[in-house]
Amino acid sequence: MSEEKNDTYLVVLNDEEQYSIWRAESAVPAGWRAEGTRGSREECLSHIERVWTDMRPLSLRRRMDAAAEVGGA
Repeated sequence: MSEEKNDTYLVVLNDEEQYSIWRAESAVPAGWRAEGTRGSREECLSHIERVWTDMRPLSLRRRMDAAAEVGGA
């Protein structure tokens, strides 16, 4: 499947706050939701690069925060 220059993509996000892109004309896969950004592949990837500053899954960040609170108490 070749990528067309004019294809439109969505930025999608899962429950672990991990990002990806998905072709706008395709149904968003189960477990993912549209984040609100829509544009070219490059625009979507650039947006992800700006906003996804912590690559750790949400569940790991929560466990690490809880451990830090216990350790710092």
